Amino acid sequence: MIPAERQRAILALLGNQQVISISELTQQLDVSHMTIRRDIAKLEADGRVMSVSGGVQLTESIHIELPHDDKITQQREEKVKIGLYAAELIRPHTTIYLDAGTTTLEIAHQLTQRSDLTVITNDFAIAAYLMANSECVLYHTGGKVDRHNQSCIGEKAANLLREMNIDLAFVSTSSWNLRGLSTPSEEKVLVKKAIVAAAQNNYLVSDSSKYGRVATFHAVDISSFDKVITDKYFPKSCIQDFAERGVEVIAV
Repeated sequence: MIPAERQRAILALLGNQQVISISELTQQLDVSHMTIRRDIAKLEADGRVMSVSGGVQLTESIHIELPHDDKITQQREEKVKIGLYAAELIRPHTTIYLDAGTTTLEIAHQLTQRSDLTVITNDFAIAAYLMANSECVLYHTGGKVDRHNQSCIGEKAANLLREMNIDLAFVSTSSWNLRGLSTPSEEKVLVKKAIVAAAQNNYLVSDSSKYGRVATFHAVDISSFDKVITDKYFPKSCIQDFAERGVEVIAV
């Protein structure tokens, strides 16, 4: 088989079972481990599959995001650890962006004593928390209100970000893979693109349960990020794939 035929065969096999091991694929297709790994790397880069320990599975498609109040209770321990680690990376007297999300809210919880910071966010929960509990300089993007996720989206929010000089952005997502971030909302794409263009450094903060999910709209490439901060359950076999794209994965 030529590579394209093998890759179609891998997808067909995955259509019949949830996970396939590398060893099983080499036997089914009668090729080497190295050949299968190259095929998987190509499919993963295209957002079709995701690597798991010792094997591969199809990516999970999402069409809606959970409301803020539902997300805040999920992967709570992992989000707290990510928030603690991320906050330690913020240098004195910097301007940071906290993207809408419950993981970035955990970063905000660590900033109550940081009066030296300027914080920009499109998230109402983050803005409300920092207004009540911190002395940082605080900006909200404004824009179209997404009640579902308690944040602002669209061109108005993106425009504010384009006007700012941001040292470090912490970007969240409900779906990401080796290709990058995706979202069910076209208007969120505008905000994601604006922030990675405006910030000198971009860090993706997301627990590993979101990895391997794909939504309708591709937002930004994974190469837009300097670091990914995730949890200890992120598959170690994938870390090198991100490194080859210039992205450091930190699993806390």
